[in-house]
Amino acid sequence: MRDLLYLKDEQIKDFIQLLYYAYRETYSDPKEILSKKYFGPAHLRTLSLIDSNPGISLSELIYKLKITKQSINRVLRDLLKEKMVKQIKDEKDTRKKKLYIDSEGKTYFEMIYKMQKKRIFNALKNSEPDSVVKFKEVLKKIING
Repeated sequence: MRDLLYLKDEQIKDFIQLLYYAYRETYSDPKEILSKKYFGPAHLRTLSLIDSNPGISLSELIYKLKITKQSINRVLRDLLKEKMVKQIKDEKDTRKKKLYIDSEGKTYFEMIYKMQKKRIFNALKNSEPDSVVKFKEVLKKIING
C-alpha cells in the first residue's frame, strides 16, 4: 500500500493505458451489433444515458455527455429515425422535449448490455469483494476529479 503513496509517472501511465483498454474492450464487444445499424460508441453512450435517465432533456444529455449540440443532433437524429428513442414534449414547457428509450431501443440496448455485462460480471466475480468496492471508489474519484 505504501507504494501507492509514491506513484511514479510510469505507474500512472500504466493506469491510463489500462483504463483505455478496459473501455475499448467493453465497447468493442457490441461493435458488430452497433455496426449493423451504422451506430457507433456515441450512439451507445446516448442510449445508455437515456435508459438510465428516462425523461432526460436534451440540455441535460449534452451536459452529461460533455459534447456539443451539433454532435448530439446527428446521433439523436439516427436514434429517432431507427425508432430507438422517442421525444415527448414537456407538459409544463412545450419548448422542451424529454427523451425516452422506445420499446425497440430497449430491446436493442438490452442485447448490447448483455454482451457488456458478461465481461464486467466475470471480472467482478473473479475479484476479491474488497477490491471490487475499492475499484468502484477509485472510478468515482476519477470521474469526479
